[in-house]
Amino acid sequence: MSDPNGLIRPGRAAPDFTLPATPDGALTGPGQFRGRPVVLAFYPADWSPVCGDQMSLYQSAAPVFAQYQAAVLGISVDSIWSHRAFAESRGIEFPLLADFEPKGEVARRYGAYNSQGEADRALVVLDPAGQVTWSYVSPPDVNPGADGIFDALDQLAADRKVMTG
Repeated sequence: MSDPNGLIRPGRAAPDFTLPATPDGALTGPGQFRGRPVVLAFYPADWSPVCGDQMSLYQSAAPVFAQYQAAVLGISVDSIWSHRAFAESRGIEFPLLADFEPKGEVARRYGAYNSQGEADRALVVLDPAGQVTWSYVSPPDVNPGADGIFDALDQLAADRKVMTG
């Protein structure tokens, strides 16, 4: 990773950003989802087997993310056109954001950019106020699944219940 401190840690304010989400230039970022948990799923490349399985898993888990009112944003250094074709081929409906130019800028800000010029396979969960509550880097060839994300979302829900309850 380019960040000597590694992936952004829980307790820090998440850097806000917007990145292209569609070929028509629509920009999306975590700030658009304030008031809701946000899952940032950094991944190396659209067309790698592990990435395809990982993003497809998150799409199939959309009803569970909806129960938490959580937004999921996939982020890689691939172009928006690659994202579009990849999403269409895999039936992915959540935004895939192009951290393409300048290459990897957002991944670098989160400590999730590697020496191969790609995003690491990193997961970051933000609370509704934009604070990092959980982060994890998976080995490049291992699908991290969704259990860690759901554990973090469970903790957020429990914390909110205690605060409002």
